[in-house]
Amino acid sequence: MNKVLRIILVLVLFAMLAGVRYFQEVLFYDPLLLFFKANTAAAPLPEFVVPKFYVHLTLRFLLNAVLSLAILWLLFKKWEVIQISVVIYLLFFMVLMVLLALALKITTVGDYQLLFYIRRFLIQPLLLLLLIPAFYFVKK
Repeated sequence: MNKVLRIILVLVLFAMLAGVRYFQEVLFYDPLLLFFKANTAAAPLPEFVVPKFYVHLTLRFLLNAVLSLAILWLLFKKWEVIQISVVIYLLFFMVLMVLLALALKITTVGDYQLLFYIRRFLIQPLLLLLLIPAFYFVKK
């Protein structure tokens, strides 16, 4: 595959990541999305269906992870990079899901910062932004 085609595919995959973010309200059940957009510092968390929330959070994480792994493959073309990335993504997901469950249990009204950031790391492809420079540094 030539370099121009790889660059175009990487850009398309980044556009797809942006599309996941743009259509998040349509694609995923996330009652905390609107809650955190509003000024709700003194409001209690909204009522929501917890299993449905976790399933949609997992689906969104998986979608972002698959797109991110495809980007990493196109950038580095090494199975070792993908294998390491899959392990990192799995560990990241397991730890953050446990922390999210704990944060939902212990969060008090007005103290939503921990919950906000744990959820943010799960729903955004932030890990990709860390892995690209890390693998590039290792490559050099």
